[in-house]
Amino acid sequence: MAELPAITSLTREAIFSGYEADASDGFRSHLGASLIGKECERALWYDFRWVTRSKHSGRLLRLFETGQLEEARLVLNLRRTGATVLEVDPETGRQFRVQAHGGHFGGSLDGLAINLLEAPKAWHVLEFKTHSNKSFGDLVAKKVRESKPQHFAQMQIYMHLMGITRAMYLAVNKDTDDLYVERVEADVTYAELLLEKARRIIFAQTPLPRISEEPSWYQCRMCDHAPVCHASGNSVVAPAINCRTCLHSTPVDGGWHCDRHQKRLTDVDQRTGCEQHLYLPPLVPALQVDAGDDWVDYEFTNGVRWRDAGLNKHAAN
Repeated sequence: MAELPAITSLTREAIFSGYEADASDGFRSHLGASLIGKECERALWYDFRWVTRSKHSGRLLRLFETGQLEEARLVLNLRRTGATVLEVDPETGRQFRVQAHGGHFGGSLDGLAINLLEAPKAWHVLEFKTHSNKSFGDLVAKKVRESKPQHFAQMQIYMHLMGITRAMYLAVNKDTDDLYVERVEADVTYAELLLEKARRIIFAQTPLPRISEEPSWYQCRMCDHAPVCHASGNSVVAPAINCRTCLHSTPVDGGWHCDRHQKRLTDVDQRTGCEQHLYLPPLVPALQVDAGDDWVDYEFTNGVRWRDAGLNKHAAN
């Protein structure tokens, strides 16, 4: 029996293309609290250093939006139970935000709540998440700390930096619309370990140890940074060109500084880079053999020499 042709629709493709056209480069100005629970510190360093430009399909971007839209519905659900929910900081009119390490680490809360049925007198950090049916089942069976350690770490950072001792984790099963609710207690020791982890990542000038030396390791296979992290021989993928992958830039209190131009870098500066961009040497999977004021020569294991000379990156003579 002949295979049926793939179902296509101009409207469907146009909708997804619109999401892709509007998508950002995926680079965050800070290391996010939502990521700090990730096991691989090298992957987090790559995230913070803008090594890999993210590219998601329109379908996946729309799925992310669905999760964001669910948040307003959950706020309404909580208010119907009699809870007082603050989605934004009354003093700023924007989401509650926490930060540390000179503004290089932080995140935005989904909200704060009091008068919750389980504990009416205690303020709680609110964390909303959507899950597939399989993920939701695992969450119910194991609870958030074991099932979703990144989510647990995110709440610990928010509680610690807000000075609040309780959080409420509210999860939605996207397949059945079932809900899972769990109250989480602050773990000060763990939060401080996470803050130290963030500091280590932010101020490291070289990549931290990878979670595995085997490219076939399941977490490496699913990682966006794998082509850069495990580059070797003839399999080399160039990191993104921006100020954060450049050897001239350094994170400082409240921002980034360029030693080459002796100036503070704006967000636009960082994303654009300049003609004097030189990769941080650890991002090049080759031996550094020579260097000048505005260039660095490398030699790969196959004997090929390559010169990094700002935006003029080419084979060395």
